[in-house]
Amino acid sequence: MTSMAPEERIGSHLKRAEQALLAAKSAACKPAAVTVPQYAALLWLAEKPGISAAALARLCGVTPPTMNTVLKNLQERALIERTPHEWHRNVLETRLTDAGRAALELADSGAVRVERALAAAFTGEEREQLIRLLGRCAEVLGTQR
Repeated sequence: MTSMAPEERIGSHLKRAEQALLAAKSAACKPAAVTVPQYAALLWLAEKPGISAAALARLCGVTPPTMNTVLKNLQERALIERTPHEWHRNVLETRLTDAGRAALELADSGAVRVERALAAAFTGEEREQLIRLLGRCAEVLGTQR
């Protein structure tokens, strides 16, 4: 017997919601033939062209080795290009190609539908409260490492 019932564990509920979100976004990204991590990388690259792999990993919430695998796969499909930084030759700048922008547009249209459907399930006040509560969860969990 455990000291806390499974249905009382907030983490279980967070995990279930995360898995549902990832499944919905995975289906939404399928027409663009990109995974959710690849989509996240493309999305951030559109916002921050030239960003390093390490910085991109932080924004996407993955480890640098994972991001390197994501970028390798995107580069093999010619969705991104990586070039040495002008001053720091050990740093590769990463940018979307035209094909990458097209894949991002297609994936993003599906991902935005998912996000809008999720947002529509809550009132404006509930959405703001949920965002605050999830932020608090992240803060508390950040102290538990």
